[in-house]
Amino acid sequence: MLEISEIIAQAQQKGASDIHIVTGLPVKCRIDGKVQNLTEKVLTWEDCEYYAKCLAGDLFHEIECIGELDLARTFPCGARTRINLFRQQGAVSAAIRILADTIPEIEALNLPPVVSEFPEYRSGIILVTGETGSGKSTTLAAILNRINHTRRSHIITLEDPIEYIYEPDQCIINQREIGKDTRSYADGLRSILREDPDVILIGEMRDLNTIETALTAAETGHLVFATLHTNSAADSVDRMVNVFPEGQQRQIRLQLSTTLRAVLSQQLLPKRAGGRAAACEVMMVNSAIKNLIREGKTPQIDSFITMNAQDGSITMDNALLKMVREGTVTYETALGYARDREAFSKGRRG
Repeated sequence: MLEISEIIAQAQQKGASDIHIVTGLPVKCRIDGKVQNLTEKVLTWEDCEYYAKCLAGDLFHEIECIGELDLARTFPCGARTRINLFRQQGAVSAAIRILADTIPEIEALNLPPVVSEFPEYRSGIILVTGETGSGKSTTLAAILNRINHTRRSHIITLEDPIEYIYEPDQCIINQREIGKDTRSYADGLRSILREDPDVILIGEMRDLNTIETALTAAETGHLVFATLHTNSAADSVDRMVNVFPEGQQRQIRLQLSTTLRAVLSQQLLPKRAGGRAAACEVMMVNSAIKNLIREGKTPQIDSFITMNAQDGSITMDNALLKMVREGTVTYETALGYARDREAFSKGRRG
């Protein structure tokens, strides 16, 4: 049986993004979004318990007590990982994310050109949204690293766990990890506001207190980047507003309308030639979008995004159509990711 360090090294060599260790199956890995076998041997209960103990070390008792454990580890091959250990049907399973060791340039990610303008903002909130594994962390790392190389500022990140390690250039950079450096996003963000930041990264806005403090930070002249597990600009606005009690929602819509600068929503699609490419919806916030947010008319946002293509805005379905026309992905693949399949089909014929 392979040692855990050998499994990590093999997966890294194959370009895998994730590894899965489950009783009754071979070790699995995810390459270009598809799960496949990494080894042939079917794992026993004892095998999985052994791997979990190797990964968790002295923290293994936490799995026995609460059934799950999050941690980060670096292996001899140089791979940095984010690990989730959990019990299922009495056995221990592991989901291991292999973190990239270099931060790409914005241009290398083939994102919409307007994204290269995000590092130039001095205040406000910019959201990068999408499902787990959609490339949000990589996009944000590229944006922050551009700021690091072009501005003299103080960047503070709140992450769970820290994924990319920045090498300070023009900027002071402090990276704080939830559970190690601060108890929670809400606690860490309140502390950050006393630490003289210019740019703040919030790994995920999960609760009312974090969102409320993020809005305050943006209102007081900070540039705030944050992620949400939402699939569109309209959904992102609704998610932030609906976290609050009904009596507060009008005030939150007002704050959001004055602080939100842009929303970038991502999906990763398999390319014709192999690998994956990002399909991106972009909402650049102008006076019309501000009014829609303030008045709670988020269902109209998609129409206004389409009308404001000149400022870099684009709906997800139009971004998918563009990828099909450029030959990046097949029509059938894009259709599977489209928001409105009927309209998408008509758009293709048009």
